[in-house]
Amino acid sequence: MDAGLFTANNVWMMVCTALVFFMHTGFAFLEIGLTRQKNTINILFKNIFIITVGLLLYYIGGFNLMYPGFAEGSSGIIDFAGFGIAAPENGMTPEYADGGYTWWTDFLFQGMFAATAATIVSGAVAERIKIAPFMIFTILYVGLIYPIVGSWQWGGGFLSSLGGDEGFYDFAGSTLVHSVGGWGALIAIYLLGARIGKFDSDGKPNAIPGHNIPMATAGVLILWLGWFGFNGGSVLSADPEATSLVLVTTCLAAAAGGVAAMLTSTFMYKNMDLTMFLNGILGGLVGITAGADLMSPTEAVIIGLIAGVIIVLGVAFIDKIRLDDPVGAVTVHLICGIWGTLAVGLFGAKAGAQQLIYQLTGVAAVGVFCCVTAFIIIFALKKTMGIRVDKEEEINGLDLIEHGMDAYSDFRMNQH
Repeated sequence: MDAGLFTANNVWMMVCTALVFFMHTGFAFLEIGLTRQKNTINILFKNIFIITVGLLLYYIGGFNLMYPGFAEGSSGIIDFAGFGIAAPENGMTPEYADGGYTWWTDFLFQGMFAATAATIVSGAVAERIKIAPFMIFTILYVGLIYPIVGSWQWGGGFLSSLGGDEGFYDFAGSTLVHSVGGWGALIAIYLLGARIGKFDSDGKPNAIPGHNIPMATAGVLILWLGWFGFNGGSVLSADPEATSLVLVTTCLAAAAGGVAAMLTSTFMYKNMDLTMFLNGILGGLVGITAGADLMSPTEAVIIGLIAGVIIVLGVAFIDKIRLDDPVGAVTVHLICGIWGTLAVGLFGAKAGAQQLIYQLTGVAAVGVFCCVTAFIIIFALKKTMGIRVDKEEEINGLDLIEHGMDAYSDFRMNQH
């Protein structure tokens, strides 16, 4: 391979790594904006903890747990290549990864993905979870659960070899990233319970408005930008045709998801809800992520439109079963993640009944593993140290009591 092409590929992957890193700003803004002012520091603290500890855990063992080099004849379920990240002999040359990037770039790009799974959970459990058990959950979920699931497909495990060479397909992580976080979020909010005042005694949901919708809007736009790296980088090179197609399908699905959610929520509730519009965009992005490289522009629009409708119906369903998800994380990342994964068997280059079965198998395997492990971790924390703050702390806000500071101290002082 020409040295210039190798360098161009690697630079593109590093740009994509930076874009995925920037997504954490988007997640933080979105979570802050859709929740109350009194819990802002708590949410920021959790997000910063996830990024810093997530990267260190991925260095210590996560990368080699996710890419263990399964031996021939292995079950392809779990293996470990050792602690640390010693680069192989050809790690900085075009011989590594077909000349798409170096070993170091590979580690950093994949490490940015790893932290996302716990960030998804952070939004769902906002405003009522104790910080210490959340930190323990993050360490276990990012350090062990995410890389094990990732190894099943991206690390050459059993999902990648279903049916011989065909196998389960998840281009950039509708299941392997988003659903992993979504399953964890679902179990967490079930065990944690709803915020005070979210549901009436008869089970009717009450809206608890976020304190900064402009910030939530900025968060979604940042996430959309970050998806250029999330999906564009998953091409694993700067291939002109592949990267440009992926960015087109990604953007069209996002736009279609937003429009569909806006129209559906307006029809159902007779008001133009901006938060539904925003989550519709995210639903379209999650929905296209599994097959962004396989779809035509028209198919991407269809996938996004369906994801947008799913957002509105999914949020209503979560409320109906009396689960409290302040930011809509379960609907966006789990339900739309499942939809996007199944869409690979319904649309695009791999569409077919057999592929749909592979996709269903992958969704089921990941779902069972994540639900069981998340339940064990969170239930154990609930029984030992407790996972929910007390009533007084929840009413007063987690910022002052858990962190001893206020995100808007000048504003609060001026109110008096």
